[in-house]
Amino acid sequence: MNTATTATAADVGSAPAAPAGPGKAARLTYLALLAAAVAAPLLGLYPVFGMKLLCFALFACAFNLLLGFTGLLSFGHAAFFGFAAYVAGWLVKAQGWTPELGVLAGTLTGAGLGLLFGVVAIRRQGIYFAMVTLALAQMVFFVCLQAPFTGGEDGLQGVPRGQLFGLVSLESDLTLYYVLLAVFVACFLAIQRIVTSPYGQVLKMIRENEPRAISLGYSVDRYKLLAFVLSAALSGLAGSMKTIVMGFASLTDVHWSMSGEVILMSLLGGVGTFFGPVLGSGLVIALQNLLADRVGAWVTVIIGGIFVVCVLAFRKGIVGELQAWRERRGQA
Repeated sequence: MNTATTATAADVGSAPAAPAGPGKAARLTYLALLAAAVAAPLLGLYPVFGMKLLCFALFACAFNLLLGFTGLLSFGHAAFFGFAAYVAGWLVKAQGWTPELGVLAGTLTGAGLGLLFGVVAIRRQGIYFAMVTLALAQMVFFVCLQAPFTGGEDGLQGVPRGQLFGLVSLESDLTLYYVLLAVFVACFLAIQRIVTSPYGQVLKMIRENEPRAISLGYSVDRYKLLAFVLSAALSGLAGSMKTIVMGFASLTDVHWSMSGEVILMSLLGGVGTFFGPVLGSGLVIALQNLLADRVGAWVTVIIGGIFVVCVLAFRKGIVGELQAWRERRGQA
């Protein structure tokens, strides 16, 4: 009995370590980036563009929690992002809810959908898991197309920003930008804490060697389901905030192409890194805004070409390759 216990403890001790928390250099970099984000609107950055970037950066970070740190590729994350956007917008516009309650409801909607999707899909692996999530997301798209409260093909228009806690007006772009920045920073730190916790260690072990995790006695499906729900909840939060910022929710938010877009953002920046999805989403959103008026629909082709080059030249994404280069330089 003692021998078995000792063996199990040894196995657990040799399990893959969770990703280390940010070192001193990384913390200084994050602080510098935060200072730049705080000062950006004062230095000429269009606040609405900054808020759109923050919403999609949060969406990409949420997706990366599932793909990068758990190893589950979902093709259905647009369902959480888009449906939560509709729910939050409808509650704020039609029911007169305050923006924080609407966003909270959208986040809970994303979590609920994530639980429903996860229960159905989590026992599948690989391409089967991806296809199940895509099929379920298409069902949500059909609901959003037909439901009366969504506005159908016209979308949900004219969502007011309202007042935060009934005290602070969010009509000012600058005020809403700083509120959204605070929400993003809190979520970014929460994701870091999740990944570097003992729970995150188990997720990494599941990603790298699921049969071994099962042999050590972990309830793998429960760990993956919780990761799926957390990712869906954060995606719902991102979609809800996007509706408050832009004042509308549309079928584009829940379309399968949105799922492909968030995959592109994560892979471009670096899957399995903390800052990679932020950088990837920034590049994609910036390219879309800069090129949309100049090249029209060709912007998709250009972004696709950049993605192909990145996959061929930067297999780990931009941030992932930079981290690998630093590691090689430190070992030299």
